[in-house]
Amino acid sequence: MSTFTLPSLPQRITLAGGCFWCLDAAYRPLRGVLRVECGYSNGTTLRPSYREICTGQTGHAEVVRIDFDPDVISLETILDVFFAMHDPTTLNRQGNDVGTQYRSGIYTHDEAQLTAVRAYVQRLRDQALFADPIVTEIAPESNYSPAEAEHQDYFAHHPYQGYCAAVIAPKVDKLRRKYATLLRSQA
Repeated sequence: MSTFTLPSLPQRITLAGGCFWCLDAAYRPLRGVLRVECGYSNGTTLRPSYREICTGQTGHAEVVRIDFDPDVISLETILDVFFAMHDPTTLNRQGNDVGTQYRSGIYTHDEAQLTAVRAYVQRLRDQALFADPIVTEIAPESNYSPAEAEHQDYFAHHPYQGYCAAVIAPKVDKLRRKYATLLRSQA
């Protein structure tokens, strides 16, 4: 009689780190990432539009919702990439993108994940890896809505658009160099 281990169930995490196009482009090529969806989370307006989000009045953050296989890529690795791809020390801003919709946030999907994320961020604080305090919001995901179709996989469809070429491409290049071992073979 042989024994076998059942594979883990996919997990989900929702991340806010400035413009969602950047994080979307960062996570899609990673092995173990099953699905990435741009959306809006943790605000007050029900089913907001991109135009509403851009006003900063809905309270939502631009986010990516990531489904991943923890047998291939761990939550810790997902978070390593997240903290390498944005500045978690600037409140409501990433570079020239300013407003609450561009805040740094990690939105969890169960109590165990919330505990793990809090512990991870505390380790970063204890290690003093950043010159300024980490201001990343950590909370359960709430009031999530998917973004409009034109925002999904935006960088792949518009690599030469000004923002993509100037902001996203350098971040993706940095990711590919730093995390080359995590990339899918065709990425």
